[in-house]
Amino acid sequence: MTKMGFCSRSRFPLFAFVLFLVVLCALGTSASAESNRRPKNVQVSLRSKWSGTPLLLEAGELLSKEWKDLFWEFIGIWVDSNDDASCLTAKCCLQKIVKHGRFLLSEPLGSIFEFSLTLRSASPHLVVYRQLAVDSLSSFPLADETNLLYEEDALKSYASSGSKIGESLLTNVNPKSPGGKCCWVDTGAALFFDLPELLKWLSSPTKLAEDSSEQPEIFDFDHVHLNSSKSSPVAILYGALGTDCFKEFHAVLADSSKKGRVRYVVRPVLPSGCEAVTGSCASVGTQDALNLGGYGVELALKNMEYKAMDDSTVKKGVTLEDPHTEDLSQEVRGFIFSKIMDRKPELTSEVMAFRDYLLSATVSDTLDVWELKDLGHQTAQRIIHASDPLQSMQEINQNFPTVVSSLSRMKLNASIKDEIIANQRMVAPGKSLMALNGALLNIEDIDLYLLMDMVHEELSIADQFLKLKIPRSAIRNLLSSASPPEANTFRVDFRSTHVHYLNNLEEDAMYKRWRNNINELLYPVFPGQFRYIRKNIFHAVYVIDPATTCGLESVDLILSMYENNVPMRFGVILYSTKVVKKIDHNGGKLPIHPPGVDGNHLGEDISSLIIRLFSFIEENYGTQLAFQFLSSVNKEWTISGDPSEESLEMHHVEGAFVEAISSKAKSPPQETLLKIEKDLELKQKADESSLFIYKLGLSKLECSMLMNGLIYETSEGALMNAMNAEMPKIQEQVYYGHINSYTDILDYLLSESGHPRYNPQIVGEKNDQKKFVSLSASALDGDSILNDISYIHSHETHDDLKPVTHLLIVNAASKEGMNLLHEGIRYLIGGSKIGRIGVLFNIHDDSLSPSILMAKVFKVTGTSFSYKKKLLDFLDQLCSFYESEYMLDSSVDAEGVQLFTNKVCELAEANDLPSEDYKAALLSFSVDKIKDHLNKVAYLLDKQFGLESGVSAVITNGRVILLNDENSFLSDDLRLLESLEFDQRVKHIVEVIEKVEWQDVDPDSLTSKFISDVIMFVSSSMAVRQRGPEQARFEVLSAEYSAVVLDSGNSSIHIDAVIDPLSPSGQKLSPLLRILQKYVQTSMRIILNPVSSLVDLPLKNYYRYVVPTMDDFSITDYSVNGPKAFFSNMPLSKTLTMNLDVPEPWLVEPVIAVHDLDNILLENLGDERTLQAVFELEALVLTGHCAEEDHDPPRGLQLILGSKSRPHLVDTLVMANLGYWQMKISPGVWYLQLAPGRSSDLYSLKETKDGRKQFPLSKRIIVNDLRGKLVHLEVMKKRGKEHEQLLSASADDVSLKGDKVHHQSWNTNLLKWATDLIGGGGQTRKKDGAPGGVEKSRRHGTTINIFSIASGHLYERFLKIMILSVLKNTNRPVKFWFIKNYLSPQFKDVIPHMAREYGFEYELITYKWPTWLHKQKEKQRIIWAYKILFLDVIFPLSLEKVIFVDADQVVRADMGELYDMDIKGRPLAYTPFCDNNKDMDGYRFWRQGFWNEHLRGKPYHISALYVVDLARFRQTAAGDNLRVFYETLSKDPNSLSNLDQDLPNYAQHQVPIFSLPREWLWCESWCGNSTKSKAKTIDLCNNPMTKEPKLQGARRIISEWTDLDSEARRFTARISGEEVEPQEELPSPPKPISSTDHIDQEDLESQAEL
Repeated sequence: MTKMGFCSRSRFPLFAFVLFLVVLCALGTSASAESNRRPKNVQVSLRSKWSGTPLLLEAGELLSKEWKDLFWEFIGIWVDSNDDASCLTAKCCLQKIVKHGRFLLSEPLGSIFEFSLTLRSASPHLVVYRQLAVDSLSSFPLADETNLLYEEDALKSYASSGSKIGESLLTNVNPKSPGGKCCWVDTGAALFFDLPELLKWLSSPTKLAEDSSEQPEIFDFDHVHLNSSKSSPVAILYGALGTDCFKEFHAVLADSSKKGRVRYVVRPVLPSGCEAVTGSCASVGTQDALNLGGYGVELALKNMEYKAMDDSTVKKGVTLEDPHTEDLSQEVRGFIFSKIMDRKPELTSEVMAFRDYLLSATVSDTLDVWELKDLGHQTAQRIIHASDPLQSMQEINQNFPTVVSSLSRMKLNASIKDEIIANQRMVAPGKSLMALNGALLNIEDIDLYLLMDMVHEELSIADQFLKLKIPRSAIRNLLSSASPPEANTFRVDFRSTHVHYLNNLEEDAMYKRWRNNINELLYPVFPGQFRYIRKNIFHAVYVIDPATTCGLESVDLILSMYENNVPMRFGVILYSTKVVKKIDHNGGKLPIHPPGVDGNHLGEDISSLIIRLFSFIEENYGTQLAFQFLSSVNKEWTISGDPSEESLEMHHVEGAFVEAISSKAKSPPQETLLKIEKDLELKQKADESSLFIYKLGLSKLECSMLMNGLIYETSEGALMNAMNAEMPKIQEQVYYGHINSYTDILDYLLSESGHPRYNPQIVGEKNDQKKFVSLSASALDGDSILNDISYIHSHETHDDLKPVTHLLIVNAASKEGMNLLHEGIRYLIGGSKIGRIGVLFNIHDDSLSPSILMAKVFKVTGTSFSYKKKLLDFLDQLCSFYESEYMLDSSVDAEGVQLFTNKVCELAEANDLPSEDYKAALLSFSVDKIKDHLNKVAYLLDKQFGLESGVSAVITNGRVILLNDENSFLSDDLRLLESLEFDQRVKHIVEVIEKVEWQDVDPDSLTSKFISDVIMFVSSSMAVRQRGPEQARFEVLSAEYSAVVLDSGNSSIHIDAVIDPLSPSGQKLSPLLRILQKYVQTSMRIILNPVSSLVDLPLKNYYRYVVPTMDDFSITDYSVNGPKAFFSNMPLSKTLTMNLDVPEPWLVEPVIAVHDLDNILLENLGDERTLQAVFELEALVLTGHCAEEDHDPPRGLQLILGSKSRPHLVDTLVMANLGYWQMKISPGVWYLQLAPGRSSDLYSLKETKDGRKQFPLSKRIIVNDLRGKLVHLEVMKKRGKEHEQLLSASADDVSLKGDKVHHQSWNTNLLKWATDLIGGGGQTRKKDGAPGGVEKSRRHGTTINIFSIASGHLYERFLKIMILSVLKNTNRPVKFWFIKNYLSPQFKDVIPHMAREYGFEYELITYKWPTWLHKQKEKQRIIWAYKILFLDVIFPLSLEKVIFVDADQVVRADMGELYDMDIKGRPLAYTPFCDNNKDMDGYRFWRQGFWNEHLRGKPYHISALYVVDLARFRQTAAGDNLRVFYETLSKDPNSLSNLDQDLPNYAQHQVPIFSLPREWLWCESWCGNSTKSKAKTIDLCNNPMTKEPKLQGARRIISEWTDLDSEARRFTARISGEEVEPQEELPSPPKPISSTDHIDQEDLESQAEL
């Protein structure tokens, strides 16, 4: 049997053989007659909006991503190779490009490079360069013609799309060859198209200097030549590798760059028209549309309860060559047909007919309950036992309806079932998880592009570690090691005598009646209720300057809380801002004044005076009176005027002091005041309090509150939030017995996690704001300066391991640079057991300067004397000497060098260092040699660390802290950095490195310095990884029977996964895992986790994930076909619906699809074997979150995006929900800004860069990949506008009494900018010069805006009828708005002609479903959601009102009447359900149960027709409210059965609805025939009683429907050149179900679907 090709697993081989012969004979006689019953195929492709890009240039971009130098090496290799002409096919060219690329890479990075090249993931990079090339050409008058051609191409590409003209310019068209030239050089001041012109410019130093002032902007992604100097004039070469002109220009510019004459930049562009002059491989990829991979296609078995298929026949199709052949090696019902065909080739047609019969008979979308019972476990068993488990899993879940029958008949192994059930005690059944080297991935968001980027990053880091001689086993441990979660409990250890406590809960008499059992913290209380326990649990200590408004208001808050018995210990630490500034100016020390000089005369520093007076009162009269004194100061200040406008003066303080002590003082208060002025002890105490705050670093915050050391603002809300946040942490410690009634809670908390210093630059930055650089990547450069650094250590620790390395980047000519260096020395003098310091001088002096001398001294010291005992004292004294004598000098002469040398020698001798060495080094060193060293430092800082010349910075194990003038950086800050970085990033790396068994390292080299360097390099590389913080412990799950374990000992990538193979996640993950296995040879441990007890089939679809291969590249010519999804042998009689599963940022639409993709019935294909569909990536989605510090998101804020020359191409507004916003975008360089009008009047953009706040006019956004972009936008109210509201209306203000001008009250400037688009009126699609001019000329008045949505050919047919019915009943202009997502290519082709013929306008709109909003899975429910969830953001902001009309509706009245109707200030207006069709009473679910109670007398409205007052809708945040309700309700599968209808009805208490007169909507299902004659619109509601098909009902119910349908079909046929089919006869209506029949009450709502 097996020799014949039958599967040996068949249980009845003889029966199967007989069956085969019988069926074979039967089919052989009828094969030809049944040829169109053969199984059909479906093929799907997805292409980009932009034209194809050269594969050769994409390779350069991929290599540059790996390491910027590789780009230039690749150019050199390709230019030097002369075998370009030897390749005559696309595949040959690909293989050649891959060979040259892989030569520069190690494995498996070479494999990733090859796959990424076939994936075309670098194509968006080249689209960005195209945009910049067009900008370059358009910057000069001679290029106007080229630019005009570019814009014409862009507009033509959107000519029939119905999209905004502004959006058309978002898609970058390849620039045309300017004057036949394929390369040019842009210097900012001129363009050079010819080499002689360029050479003339390069040979003119004067011209170079003049042009350097007009240099073009350089971006981070630009290819800057290795030898380029940052100070040289910029020369940008636009051209393509493979052209002769590029080779010539490149040779000249590279040589000039090496000589320091220009800063040479390449932007790879192959202009349109230059393909013919390239080498044979240089244009491969440009001839064809760019077909993308990395997405899924689903063919779902459709529920056909209500027949929703168009009965029109498809007249003609698009015939595309089918490149696929059927895979005969796959088993079909026990047969492997490839073997049969090998044995019996003469029976090919009969064998194939038999195979087709088996395939068509195996599709199943239902199983009996007992067959479903163990289906998940049976699937797991089939996968585990397969020779290739990943392939088996993919074949099962992607063809599930075909294979389910055979799965259900398998005998189950009990061990597999038992292990799965045991694992499900720890992970929920059906749950899918995946981790890459230990880091959990978000399965919902993962896509092929993101996954390959992450894998590439891991492999790059692993490659670096290998070059550091780290063994492979240790590399995997390093990459999988988890850094401890970043603590959000940074506590400042403020314990000192400078804290003045107002109360003590444990000792004060007022608290004696409270209970002292701390376990009461664990008792439940009502929300907001305090626990009154006689224990100092919460310490709220305010750090304030008592002469500020904030400080004194904080005292009033403290006293108010104290008087109201809030169970909290309150205290203050007082400081003077003026004294802190003096301390900072004096190098961190209190200024010393001559004897007899106060230094702080009365009146000079009011803060210091208040502190002294406070201390005096506290010592003599008690703490409470001291606090009352501070409160009195605020009272005196407030009484005299507005504290925000008037400064605190002496008489306010004096008055408060006199009032405070007058009743208790024995001598006159005025005399006491004079004594205090001369009391040096009180002054010293006040100054020391300020010094304490300076050292803590809290003075930078101006006003702050410490809750048990945690830093908060000083408001009452912040105080309560702090208490509530601290409570569970303390409760946990009490629960575990770490804190009891005798524990000093403050000491316990601060001893555990307290720090003696706070610096917002170090602690306050969020993770995404911290800057990291990879030191290992830089160190592996053979000539890297990092390998020559001599480190300085604390005394007697030179030979110890130092896991923390501070690299001090010092500009010795600046105060902050020398201060950093000096503080670094003091840090070491103070002692550090785990830290060391390296110094890199950031000097750019052309002449001999003191800075260069200083750098030389440090180099000699670090190299020769780092082990000397008094080294640090010498360097400390040297820094002091340099700061006082030389820091401000720009140059030094020979005499100055001698004086400097003498002083250095003197200091060296005083500290037991050999002075002769310094003397020899300073008097004889080569200035050129040290300048060469400093140039290398500059190159490292600029090219690899991205630091500007002259800056000072600290790089701690890769973390970069930039210094600025505003904030001092102390030795305590270095200790803080050491502590935090070691705990959070370094400690776990040290643990791995210490266990490494070094193999390829010389034992003599294994010094503490070597290990310290390795730790520094490794920790810096690990820090730059884009990696989520979440981890999971997969090892707790058993993997003996129910797991796929693929071990690859040499792989640096390990995948842990828990997968339900019969789930949508399993369908997507299985091909991704196969890709990783193929190209990276990862090790994997995949735990199968199917649902144990199924009640329905888990998958009712076929699925294909589109992955590129080498076969996409032609072996006969230079064409590139690109990847496609291919479904072979699909069921003929099942109705399928197609959906695309694309990466989250993609917006796609069908552009070629003859057949209805919503209702695919393959038996209607006729002679065609393959249904073809082509989709297009219309745009990427730019998303973001907008925040305003200390406020809710600025809902309604308007944003615009565009280029520099066209700033407004698209617009949007900010939601209240998470401050979310989105825009359509394509690859390019774009600028985001606030829209003109109220948004920019009230707000400005805010950025924090290097610890400093900036307020730019726009935010630059670079999109150069297919992953879109997430932007965090921060805004701030302008000064004087803090109390103004962006949107002034409230949701309760619904009694406007017909005031029709309220729309304009929101934003008077809105219409001015929102309608002023490119080319004038770019919002609309007007068809000029059309034969329908007479029709249009009759239309006058205000335009009626109508919104609708349709999916599938039937509903598009209805939509045309609806359009005609609207137009025939009004003389006013009409504009239709259609959701673009689901329209077929045919409809989009016809609608422009229809608009021209009938004189209306239209626009296609779309909105990408936000990732944070619960997503629907069924296509129909997604369509319903689009009707209601995004009304505030899907339309242009200039649109103020729109009417939604269902596609299957026929209008009988003038819609202008409804458009003009006063809806009494409500944002929405709906028609209530009819109630006069008594047969339907049993289906009116809103009259009973939940709905009856919830509505509280309000009507339940129908959603087929409604009016949206968009201005009011946005003002009242109705969209935000509806999304909140939706998010809450939609997670319950039993809620929102009719989403678009239930949601607004449920929310109408908060989002009020105006009820329209009932004649505005009539449908037979709910309304009686008595009211039909008055109906202004008729809707074809589904009838839950008869389930009558829509077409049948339309012809029977609406008398004019047939005529309207005929007119629409005739018009469509005329446009498409087809004949109109005759109409079918009207069938008799179906017999209705009796109203007395049993109705399932729980299903009423779902049966009332409209």
